[in-house]
Amino acid sequence: MTNLLFVCSRNQWRSPTAEALWRRRPGFDARSAGTSPNARKPIGPADIRWADVIFVMERKHHNRLQAQYARLLEHKRLFTLDIPDDFQYMDPALVALLEDSVGAFLAAQG
Repeated sequence: MTNLLFVCSRNQWRSPTAEALWRRRPGFDARSAGTSPNARKPIGPADIRWADVIFVMERKHHNRLQAQYARLLEHKRLFTLDIPDDFQYMDPALVALLEDSVGAFLAAQG
C-alpha cells in the first residue's frame, strides 16, 4: 500500500478532490491537508510521517512544507503539481488534471 498525501492551502477543493480520487484506487491510501492554520485539516508532522509520496498543488505549498518540516521531508518524495486554485470540489476539469498529473508521477515512480 502506498500512502499519498495531497496538500493545498485550505484543504477545501483541490486536495480533498485528489484524496477522494486516489483513496478508491487499489494499492493506494490517500489523505489531504492544508498549509493554512485555517485549513479544514491543517497539515502536521504525523501527516508527513504517514506519507510515502506528497503532492502539493502549488510551489508555495512546497516552500511552506520545506520551511516547516525540512527534517521530516529528507527521505520523502515531494512533487509540485502546479494546479492553481481555480476549481471547486470534484470539478471535472480538476479531476482530469489530477488524473493526468498524479497518474504520470506515479507511473514514472513505479
